Amino acid sequence: MKISTDTYIPFPRQIVYATYRDKLTELVRYIPDIRDIKVKSRKEVDEIIYTVNEWHGGGEIPIAARALLSEDMLSWLEYNTWKQTEFVLEWKLETRAFTEAVYCAGTNSFVEDGNNTIIQSRGELTIDPKKIHGAPQFITGQIARVVEDFLGSKITPSLMQMSQGVKKYLEKN
Repeated sequence: MKISTDTYIPFPRQIVYATYRDKLTELVRYIPDIRDIKVKSRKEVDEIIYTVNEWHGGGEIPIAARALLSEDMLSWLEYNTWKQTEFVLEWKLETRAFTEAVYCAGTNSFVEDGNNTIIQSRGELTIDPKKIHGAPQFITGQIARVVEDFLGSKITPSLMQMSQGVKKYLEKN
């Protein structure tokens, strides 16, 4: 599954990029589907900043998927590489459930548009049924589809909400 969103923010790129990177925990109040974000680590090497964040999403797991999914699907770790000179964020998500089977990674490019910024988020989500353990082989394909549909329905809106959260934060500060 391909992930692709573009969000326009009427603020300069440097400010948008720094807010997205440095004010994450303050942005939670502006992101409806996120209950909490904890910064687990942050390390700066030359012009690159590495962060690990723990996200706790909100919302409900659809009734049809509850037999296969748990609340663990609403929490994940995010590994980030912030390349300041390029205004790029490379990210990788690690789910709490089906960790070995889920691959989700991408980039956010912060593109200057005059005195405004366009955040271009591109990524990929794949579920490998062969790496789903604890279920009969004949059902792992179905589990993979349910997990992919569920995560896919959360990731794109979360990326858009995050960008809109940055915009709301900047408007108020």
